[in-house]
Amino acid sequence: MPDKITPCIWYDLGQARAAADFYVSLGLPDSHVDSTFSSPTDNPSTKAGEELVVEFTLAGKTFLGLNGGPQFPQSEAVSFQIYTDDQAETDRLWNAIVGNGGEESMCGWCKDRWGVNWQITPKRLMAFYKESPARAKAAFGAMMTMRKIDIAALEAAADAAG
Repeated sequence: MPDKITPCIWYDLGQARAAADFYVSLGLPDSHVDSTFSSPTDNPSTKAGEELVVEFTLAGKTFLGLNGGPQFPQSEAVSFQIYTDDQAETDRLWNAIVGNGGEESMCGWCKDRWGVNWQITPKRLMAFYKESPARAKAAFGAMMTMRKIDIAALEAAADAAG
């Protein structure tokens, strides 16, 4: 049974399954494509019998992908934030998303080839907020200049601030 609240992501026609398969391939734990549902009747986006919805799980969270059409493109207003354990995981996820038709943005944000926005966020970045205000400010300032987050550069900036 799906979660009580399940985010539904609108994709252009026929793209939901490809997106779900790609997300599952990122190697997050407890990630898999669960089910697909065909449209029981013709509707504005699909014909009867065509794949309408893909249910998938990422890191234990259920999502729906809807083959809705081009009417509602993605925006930065909603994103997936992945907390990474180290630079290797940060690099692996960033490179997978950007290197497969995605594009870089600033401050750890990137966009996949379907226009869905991701924040690849090292846990270490968030830990600076629990340290001194000077270290947090320095790490945050360094992060604001980055595309993919470089943990060693954050540490260096924080160390320089004391």
